[in-house]
Amino acid sequence: MVSNHILNSSTAEDSQYVRQQLIAYNASHISTELRDRYEELNFHVKNEAGEIVAGILSTLCWNWIEIDILWVNPEQRQQGFGSQLLLEVEQLARAKQCDFVMLNTFSFQAPEFYKKHGYTVTTVIENAPTGHTHYYFKKEL
Repeated sequence: MVSNHILNSSTAEDSQYVRQQLIAYNASHISTELRDRYEELNFHVKNEAGEIVAGILSTLCWNWIEIDILWVNPEQRQQGFGSQLLLEVEQLARAKQCDFVMLNTFSFQAPEFYKKHGYTVTTVIENAPTGHTHYYFKKEL
């Protein structure tokens, strides 16, 4: 009989192995035309000095794009950079025949901004972090 045990630490190689095993399992359930669709889609805005003042980091996975980060320098807000970056990703999602865009944000970040751009709340988690709300949004394309 084999003795299994749980370790409370893991190497980078261990973590990569577990990740690859899940990726392989998931791929076995996805159509071949979607299986290899994974691409990072990142854009930024630079000022005249060449400094990044806004950026968006997103990932195309299968039939959607997930926005991981949308950031605008506080001194550059209300100038439309966030909207421009969001629209850029949405246009690319349509061009790549994605069905939707999804993202998450906190109550102290920008939930009203995303609602204004046609995103709908799919999940709300209260008190995450303590005293705040964590929102998950989706926009059908």
